[in-house]
Amino acid sequence: MFGLIPTSRIARFCLRLVLAAAGVLYATSSGSAESLRVGKAFPSAFGFVPLDVGAREGIFKKYDLDIEITSFGGAPMLVQALTADAVDIGLDGGSDIAMIAKGMPGKGVGALGNAPLEITIVAAPNTTMKTVADLKGRKISVSQISTLTGWLVSELSRQQGWGVEGITRIASGNAGLSNLVSGDVDGFTIDLSTALQLQRQGRGKLFLKFGDYVKDFHAYVIIAQNSLIAKRPAALRSFLKAWYETIAFMKANKERSVAVAAEIQHVDPDIAAGTYDVMMNSFSTDGKFSPKALEVMARSFVDLGVVDKPPNPADLVTEAYLSPVK
Repeated sequence: MFGLIPTSRIARFCLRLVLAAAGVLYATSSGSAESLRVGKAFPSAFGFVPLDVGAREGIFKKYDLDIEITSFGGAPMLVQALTADAVDIGLDGGSDIAMIAKGMPGKGVGALGNAPLEITIVAAPNTTMKTVADLKGRKISVSQISTLTGWLVSELSRQQGWGVEGITRIASGNAGLSNLVSGDVDGFTIDLSTALQLQRQGRGKLFLKFGDYVKDFHAYVIIAQNSLIAKRPAALRSFLKAWYETIAFMKANKERSVAVAAEIQHVDPDIAAGTYDVMMNSFSTDGKFSPKALEVMARSFVDLGVVDKPPNPADLVTEAYLSPVK
């Protein structure tokens, strides 16, 4: 587990240096527009591609917003950025709203994605594993034990009757493929597009999609920093309007959306198109949270060891800034 960093001037300055090193992937530019700093937990997740599509298609600009996008190498860095008020909005895995119960100054303000259709396990090309039953006792690399990928592996193990530790989770950040190549693990968690690209290159085998096993969950959520909520609620409402308008645009414009996704994910266009076909129906069109999904998520926080007992979801999320879908 990781701790939250202090919101001191020094911490903020240091984090700004990290953000500069990470690089801003895309920024709109309009002198009269209001600026919003938006962080993505992972640079290649299709679930976060709508941010890039909305920026490039001028949808955020339509709502007088300048969007500065920063991609992080994992959820822990995004959580730290939200804690230090270095980003205004975070696009993150659903399990990370648990950090709000641990003191992260923010709220889940919109459901982004539902079942974790995009998250997979990739095994070695010559793996001897054939079915999910072969995962018992195996080592699987996850980004962090206390993040979404860590929970999905433990939940899969629980569903198979092996308990949450029936599959050994190895926290390795972004080194999953390296660990697989070296033989230190039997598989690693990664997004669907990357999994398919690795399979095409003969560097891995798509073994399992978590969406086939975990149904009631918000795989991705939009988290707003408390200072944005308190000081600029109109900007937050505009961002959410633009986000869900972007989802509608993507549903109606596959070719243009796939072109952006292929570039952002660094995969072949036909692979991005395949992921588009899998993912688009999993995107929330109105941002509303499912009570059943929130119940499962609250249990996941205990499974991950983040909290001792499930928190009240009402303390972690709000729908107050969402607009009715026309």
